[in-house]
Amino acid sequence: MIDKTVPNAEAALQGLADGMTLMLGGFGLCGIPENSIQEILRRGVTHLTCISNNAGVDDFGIGRLLQTKQVRKMISSYVGENAEFERQLLSGELEVELIPQGTLAERCRAGGAGIPAFYTPAGYGTEVGEGKESREFHGKMYLLETGLTADFAFVKAWRGDTAGNLVYKGTARNFNPMMATAGKITVAEVEELVPAGALDPNQIHTPGIFVQRIYQGAHYEKRIEQRTVRAAS
Repeated sequence: MIDKTVPNAEAALQGLADGMTLMLGGFGLCGIPENSIQEILRRGVTHLTCISNNAGVDDFGIGRLLQTKQVRKMISSYVGENAEFERQLLSGELEVELIPQGTLAERCRAGGAGIPAFYTPAGYGTEVGEGKESREFHGKMYLLETGLTADFAFVKAWRGDTAGNLVYKGTARNFNPMMATAGKITVAEVEELVPAGALDPNQIHTPGIFVQRIYQGAHYEKRIEQRTVRAAS
């Protein structure tokens, strides 16, 4: 049987180097690869291009990499929960490519599917479309967008097996399945690692063919960005 397991994040990130492009799954703080991000921070690699829906918050997630100035460029769709991200963007310290959220998801999916480019109506007539090729289809204007790939894709799943098959839980699935297909090396961290064959084939979201390394993560904080509770009556 194929065994793609590695013992920990340190082993999983072998080969990570300055200047690489990384994809990091997650939406807000939901479904982010916490252990892998911590290992990127520990290694101190710099001049990174990070493709992620957003950059976490100031002291958690990708926000920690911004604090240490390890990120040169962010390719994202949202800034709002991270004051340091906003500050670096406005000061010109950080190069940022802001993309409509659906376009970002499709660019990741396209990259993983080997599709070099596609047309979308999102962003036409706005700053998003400046400098991009446009074309009319059936009386509507569309922008040409390119697929995205990365040197490493870091994803987080609920369960995975030793062959790299992954199952995500609820909304923690988000960007993870698309990004898992688009990395030259895809690293999956999971809450529960099981033997090959233990997962129901009908429930697998990411087939193991897309995953090169898998390990069981530890000490997940699973923070909530904005906790709203009802006052006691």
